[in-house]
Amino acid sequence: MASALRLDSLKSSHPIQVPIAHAEEVEQVFDAISYSKGASVIRMIKAVLGMKKFQTGLQAYMKKHAYSNTETTDLWQAFEDSSGLPVQELMASWTEQMGFPLLKVSKETWEDTQVTFELEQIWFLSDGSELTAEEADKKWTIPVISCTEKGTQEDIVYMREKTATITIPIEKGGWAKLNANHEVPMRVLSTAEMLTRLSAGVKSKKLSPCDRAGLVNDSYALVKAGHMAPEELIKLLANYENEDTLVAWDAVTSALVGLDAVCSGDEKMNASFQKFAKKLLTSITAKVGWEFSTSDPHQQSLLRSMIIGVAGRFSYDDPAVAAEAKKRFDAFQEDHHNTKMLPSDIRSTVFKIVLKNGGEAEYNQVKAYFSKADDNAERKHVLSTLGATPDTKLKLATMDWSCSGEIKIQDFFYLMGSVGGSGKEGREISWKYYKDNLDVIKKLLGQASPSLMNACIVMCAGSFCSAEMADEIEKFFEENPLPQSSRRISQLTESIRANSKFLSLLQASSLSKDEFWSAL
Repeated sequence: MASALRLDSLKSSHPIQVPIAHAEEVEQVFDAISYSKGASVIRMIKAVLGMKKFQTGLQAYMKKHAYSNTETTDLWQAFEDSSGLPVQELMASWTEQMGFPLLKVSKETWEDTQVTFELEQIWFLSDGSELTAEEADKKWTIPVISCTEKGTQEDIVYMREKTATITIPIEKGGWAKLNANHEVPMRVLSTAEMLTRLSAGVKSKKLSPCDRAGLVNDSYALVKAGHMAPEELIKLLANYENEDTLVAWDAVTSALVGLDAVCSGDEKMNASFQKFAKKLLTSITAKVGWEFSTSDPHQQSLLRSMIIGVAGRFSYDDPAVAAEAKKRFDAFQEDHHNTKMLPSDIRSTVFKIVLKNGGEAEYNQVKAYFSKADDNAERKHVLSTLGATPDTKLKLATMDWSCSGEIKIQDFFYLMGSVGGSGKEGREISWKYYKDNLDVIKKLLGQASPSLMNACIVMCAGSFCSAEMADEIEKFFEENPLPQSSRRISQLTESIRANSKFLSLLQASSLSKDEFWSAL
């Protein structure tokens, strides 16, 4: 869902159901809208119907249309028959129009045993740009699912109009959350009072992991769009100091990485943010440690990999982190089959930490593993990390290697991404290289899938956050058109402009002041 909402909040998005005029247009809609948003609306209808009616409808659909073709509405009709609910009406608003709603709490009335919310829905755009009268009139049929510390409420309110009012029973001094378990692919703008109350649910973990994750995802997107004060997001993140679940940390790390990428445009603010991120990670890093065990639950292993990964981003220069990574790297150099010291899950992170703290010798050691690795998955550890070196000449050498013909066509853009995502200098090097070598890249790709060219563009130009760079990128592709990548280029430049606005918003907030960070 998080992936779908990021892409679907752009004006350059498209509906799940989209007409295809020419066969090659199919390539441009193989994205997070078709796949991730498609999956998300199916998850939503399962929540609305309940598992039993969802399963009954799906079984009837499979049986009726076995060995034949179907249309989307056939599935909705099967669910409608199994549940007696207006599924066709509900799903049409989610699959036949682009984008998704922002559910705003415009007024709240808290009492001892209940809370009443007055709600409004509008089209959500990631850059917070103003809507035309026609755009402002867009609406969805929204199933409003709520929860409190007592659990998910049984009653679902179907919001068909622009506004609605709902009343939710609560405990005295308790909290209430809209879009329980984040079943509906939308954003929710909670009030400051709601966030203060919900923080108690975060700390006590009475809010489900999905709700704790969704709260962060929504808040980050809402701050970026200008609907929420940046200070509210940082204060909310501070409540996750003792968080220990994979799904919640996935959201927290996404917010931290996103903020870091934008804050890098302001050195003073970024220094304060880096300290905050390190502190937030202290408890969970100590808890998960570096040691993997075959007895670890699956999600615990994934959590450890994630935390070590993000700690490597924010704490790579910490003496303890650097020493631990170097120890494991050296053991791996002695025996590349020593997966106990350096499991595949953290290999890329360790490579990056060693590269960031090292020089040409470490660069050559990492690069040499490419030819020694047993399979392509292992080689990708090299391709996705090599550009992390701080040495300018080695970054350029990495870009040259990407187009040398030695790397498989389906993998060469990973090297570009390792440079482009390595910081301010890296993104400038990768973009200049792409411009100077476009003909080489086009020749290298030949008749390959347009998705590979899209990947090159994103890897080389996707890390900028200034409107000037968005203009430069657009101008370059106007002069050097790539018709099959036009949608991806539009999405990229729109995202860059949104990040530019985001940086300006952060700079205008208290996040630019030392007093804010010291008071946390």
